[in-house]
Amino acid sequence: MRTDVTKITETSPYAELTEGLKIYAGGTSKKFHTGEWRTSRPIMNWEKCKQCLLCAPVCPDSSIPVADGKRGNFEMDYCKGCGICASVCPFGAIEMKEGQ
Repeated sequence: MRTDVTKITETSPYAELTEGLKIYAGGTSKKFHTGEWRTSRPIMNWEKCKQCLLCAPVCPDSSIPVADGKRGNFEMDYCKGCGICASVCPFGAIEMKEGQ
């Protein structure tokens, strides 16, 4: 018997989860703070940022919010620290630092 995916929280006992459940059920990523997996984090230098928005569409975790044509600060609850955003920034506005 599977646990209802919509009732799972980060404090749900592992014994109640079906093996592979977090992968099995689509659309659940917003329910879990996957940023805890991060070993490096992006640091934004707003003085260098030109709001070109090249970083937002390449983020595999949708951790760079955009509103009214401007990017916001990183959604660190979901950023896994891959560094793709830093590598595509032509202005050097994003730097990756080790640690959470």
